[in-house]
Amino acid sequence: MNLSDHLIIPDWPAPSNVRSIQTTRKGGVSSAPYDSLNLGMHVGDFALAVEQNRMRLNRLFPSEPVWLEQVHGTTVAHADHAGCLPMADACVGRRGVCVVMTADCLPILLCDRSGTVVGAVHAGWRGLAAGVIEATVAAMDVEAENLMAWLGPAISQAAFEVGEDVRSAFVDADALAESAFAEGFAGKYQADIYQLARRRLNLLGIMQIYGGDRCTYGEPEHFFSYRRDGVTGRMGTFIWLE
Repeated sequence: MNLSDHLIIPDWPAPSNVRSIQTTRKGGVSSAPYDSLNLGMHVGDFALAVEQNRMRLNRLFPSEPVWLEQVHGTTVAHADHAGCLPMADACVGRRGVCVVMTADCLPILLCDRSGTVVGAVHAGWRGLAAGVIEATVAAMDVEAENLMAWLGPAISQAAFEVGEDVRSAFVDADALAESAFAEGFAGKYQADIYQLARRRLNLLGIMQIYGGDRCTYGEPEHFFSYRRDGVTGRMGTFIWLE
């Protein structure tokens, strides 16, 4: 079984020149607990194994992807003229290949209906609350109403227990975000990161939203999950224009 058998092709009505893929944990060379298609250099895996995993993917792209140093912020890199390993949590481009890495956080892909610009967003709860989606949409420099989004594999509400601080970070800014939090045990909440992202996208005027139906925590055979395993690998979510 070759690598392409383990990739997820986003199911969304993007223009034909918009290409995108989502990796799973399968199809690489890394050993446990990074088995096997770990794309993260920062998680303790052997660098040579990560390089080999990335090289297996590179044949699919027109150019080397712009790998980010992700810090749960709102900085957006530009794939068309980015330097080496920019410190950012999103990437936009008209020529380059955008990628974000996740292992429970929400990866979001964006493109316009005309197929002129694409973006990839790493949306953990901190970045989401701080406005990483809004910053990415602004950097794409097109009308938000003309954009569509695909939500990649992330931790589901049932597995995502958070404290009052996380709930407040969203509800204090938007009272309607409260519906994304279900009461849990001992003052904790179960947060729906998919719903929180959809709400942010809708407020920008983005109504075409797809995906958002997988759980990294609950599908150990397919996905890495930091909350489930602690020491683990990272998946990649890629988008580019042909």
